[in-house]
Amino acid sequence: MDELPVVSLWRPDAVEPRVLSADSQGRVLSHTSAGQAQHGLHLPGLVNLHSHAFQRAMAGAAERRLHPSDSFWTWRETMYALAERFDPDRLQAVAAQLYAEMLEAGFTRVCEFHYLHHAPDGRPYADPASMSLALIEAARETGIGLTLLPVLYMQGGFDGRALGPRQRRFGLDVERWLQLFERLRGENLLGLVVGCALHSLRAVPPEAMAELLAQLPADCPIHVHIAEQVGEVQECLAVRGQRPVAWLLANAPVDARWTLVHATHLDAYERRALAASGAVAGLCPTTEANLGDGLFPLPEFLAEGGRIGIGSDSHVSVSLVEELRWLEYGQRLQRRQRTLAADEAQPGVAARLLQACLASGARSGGRSSQLAGHAQPLQPGADLDLLELDAAHPAFAGADPAHWPERWVFASNRPAVARVWARGQLCVEGGRHRQADALQSRFVRAMQQLHA
Repeated sequence: MDELPVVSLWRPDAVEPRVLSADSQGRVLSHTSAGQAQHGLHLPGLVNLHSHAFQRAMAGAAERRLHPSDSFWTWRETMYALAERFDPDRLQAVAAQLYAEMLEAGFTRVCEFHYLHHAPDGRPYADPASMSLALIEAARETGIGLTLLPVLYMQGGFDGRALGPRQRRFGLDVERWLQLFERLRGENLLGLVVGCALHSLRAVPPEAMAELLAQLPADCPIHVHIAEQVGEVQECLAVRGQRPVAWLLANAPVDARWTLVHATHLDAYERRALAASGAVAGLCPTTEANLGDGLFPLPEFLAEGGRIGIGSDSHVSVSLVEELRWLEYGQRLQRRQRTLAADEAQPGVAARLLQACLASGARSGGRSSQLAGHAQPLQPGADLDLLELDAAHPAFAGADPAHWPERWVFASNRPAVARVWARGQLCVEGGRHRQADALQSRFVRAMQQLHA
C-alpha cells in the first residue's frame, strides 16, 4: 500500500482533517479525526457507471455529416464498422489508455458495459472470455476498480429479428452468458466485481430476461440501456403495449441493484415509479448530447428522491467535470433557469450532484454489499478511493475549501486533480497517471491500426 496523507476531507457542509488507514486489499480500516491536514482538498473517488471502452477509439471520428438526417441510428453504423476492427490486444490498449484518463479525471471505478464478445465474424475466440480478459488486464495495469458487466444481446429489435452481420460478435444466449459470467467471477483481480448487463429491451426477449434474472446471485448489480431514443419508446409501445421503463418496472424486480442507463424519455408515471424503485438512473450527459438523445427530467427526479450517477459512455469526453457541468447546463438551457440541481438543503449545485453520485456509485458498482448495505464512501470496509484537488489551481484562489467543488465543476477548464488513489494505491501524481507515457505509446499504435 502507498503511504496515505492526512487528508482534508470534503463534506457537503465542511472540510474535516482525517487520518485514513487501509488493509492489504485496499479497504478502509479506520477513519479518524486529525489535528491538521496538508494543504489541499480530498474527495472520495467517483464511479464512472457506464462505459463502452472500445468507443474511445472513435471519439471525434463521427463528427462529419453522413446523411441529411444524421442521428443515433446513423452514428451506430459508424460504431459497428469500428467495432469490427478490434481484437483483444487492441481492446486492451484502448481500454488501458481510457482507464488511465478516467483516473486522471477522478474516477476510481468503472462499470464496463461489455458486448464485444466474439471475433468479427461472430465465432467465439478459442477462449470465449478473451475480450473480457483484455478489459480485466487493462484495469490491472492502470489500477482502476473494475465492475465488468458482460452483456446479454440476443436479437436485433423488439420484433425478434436476428442480429445483423455487424452485430454477430455481440450475440450470446442465456446459457453461454451464464458460462461467461461464472468464468469471469473466478478471475483474480483485486476489487473485481462481475455483474449483469441486459443490452436493452429491444435486444433481449422477455422470456430470456426472466430466465437470466432468476439465476443471478442476490447481490449482482444489473444494468440496462433504456428509453434513450424516441424511436425506441415508440417501438416498445407498438410491440409490448407500454413505454420501456413502465414495461420493465411491471415485468422485472427492479430495485437498488439496478442501474437504468439513460432513461432519457420518461413520462410522469415512469419518473415517479423509477424514483420509488431505488434504482439508479445512469446519466451520460456528454454522450447524450453528442448523439442528440434528449434531456433527462433531473429536477423533478431529484425532488422525488431519485438516485442518479454519471458515466462517460462513448467517451467523446473523459471528464468528470464536464459530465457534471453539462448535467446542470442542459437543464438550464431547456428551462431558462439556473441552479436547477440545487435545493434548499444543499444550495451548491456541484455539491448536490457530487453527493448524489457518491451515494449511488457503490450501488451501481456492486460494492455496497461490502458495507452491509450502506454505500458510504471512505467508511471502514469501503474501497480506499480518493482524489486530491490541486491547491495551487487558480480556480480555487480566494475560495473557502468547502466550496472548491463549485469552482472545480464550473470554473476549471484546466485539469484540477493532482493525485488519485484507487484502493489505497497512488495511481495519479502531478495530474498524470504513473504509466501515462507507456500506455499512450501503445494506444497510438492501436489507433493507427484501427484507422488504417
